Amino acid sequence: MSKRLWDKGGVSDADMMRYTARDDWQLDQRLLGYDLQATLAHVRGLHRIGLFDDAELATLETALGELSAQVEDGQLRLSAEDEDGHSAIEGLLVAKLGTVGQKIHTGRSRNDQVLVALRLYERDALDEMAETARQAALALLDLADREALTPIPGYTHLQRAVPSSVGFWAAGIAEGIADGIDMIGAVRQLVDRCPLGGAAGYGVNLPLDREGVARELGFAALALNPLASQASRGIVEVQLLTTAWQLMATIRRFAWDVSLFATSEFGFFSLDEALTTGSSIMPNKRNPDIVELMRAACGVVQGAIAELMGMLSLPSGYHRDGQLTKAPLMRAIDETLATIRLVPRLVEGLTLNRDRMREALSPECFATDRAVDLARQGVPFREAYRKVADELAELEAGDPDQSLKARVSPGAPGALQLDELRKRLKG
Repeated sequence: MSKRLWDKGGVSDADMMRYTARDDWQLDQRLLGYDLQATLAHVRGLHRIGLFDDAELATLETALGELSAQVEDGQLRLSAEDEDGHSAIEGLLVAKLGTVGQKIHTGRSRNDQVLVALRLYERDALDEMAETARQAALALLDLADREALTPIPGYTHLQRAVPSSVGFWAAGIAEGIADGIDMIGAVRQLVDRCPLGGAAGYGVNLPLDREGVARELGFAALALNPLASQASRGIVEVQLLTTAWQLMATIRRFAWDVSLFATSEFGFFSLDEALTTGSSIMPNKRNPDIVELMRAACGVVQGAIAELMGMLSLPSGYHRDGQLTKAPLMRAIDETLATIRLVPRLVEGLTLNRDRMREALSPECFATDRAVDLARQGVPFREAYRKVADELAELEAGDPDQSLKARVSPGAPGALQLDELRKRLKG
């Protein structure tokens, strides 16, 4: 039997085949376990409507179980000759079981077969992303607990503004990550709908047990209309990666801050030496390459989103353009997970130069505190603002500890409410 599920005889142009197959077989290696999982659920669904007898079902369950074990052990590897994972699975079953293997594609197409494998992969990826982000946020909250009132200048426009604290800064990054985790939950609802049984996008003339198959695969609902589920390919992936981008934008901000604060000009933080690299020519250098690449990683995700969006101007029905959504999707997910995993290690390895941070709180940093103190005494705030502005040259440095403790508006350095953030992260 030809490995090409669509082969009806004749000779295919070799260049055309290379161009259309591309690296799909390599990408499908990552989806192979999910494809087998969905194939097993599909076979059991066909058994429930009488298309497989008990003996055929048992034979297929055993064979699919063996293939799944080979995938987990790394023994089952796809090759360019397979074209894709779907062809490989059917070819292996036909080679082993003959006619029974030829029956497994009844009631489905590669269109819904790849969609369900992707949704299973994406569901796991989102769960891993949420947990990885949660660990990063908790590491930052631990830092916020330890350094709740450790003074550091707060900046606007990269100019010293008001006294802040390391705890306040860390809690701000953690809350941004928590917002991203909330968005993961929303996107997971889109992903958690089973498209299997939609076939080529128009349903089939069989009473498929789509609900039973969806339940077996752990989906919360059906992607009901096959035409809509086909059209969702790429759109759902853009939403998933937009959520990843939101997380990565927060991590980029964190990385930017660390890279600035670790410069000799600031000198607020030092990185663990094990997390730095050296120069090939300058013996004195220890370079923060890790945070620089963490900054750049957000652009990888953003580029993948642009790549996906460029493919989505299509009419209804299946189009081969959808094949090219796999690579940017997987690349961006990998980049997101690899980057966020580093955050706890980076946070734990930060050394704080408390004296340098305190010394940087020059007198003008206390101008806003002085204006608010006057307003508390009854002076109209705009008048207090102008009075302090006129007296800036004579303004003396205040007490950073007192300034931070007095900042008790909810969420401010004197009232971080870290317990509320921890509650959010518990879900």
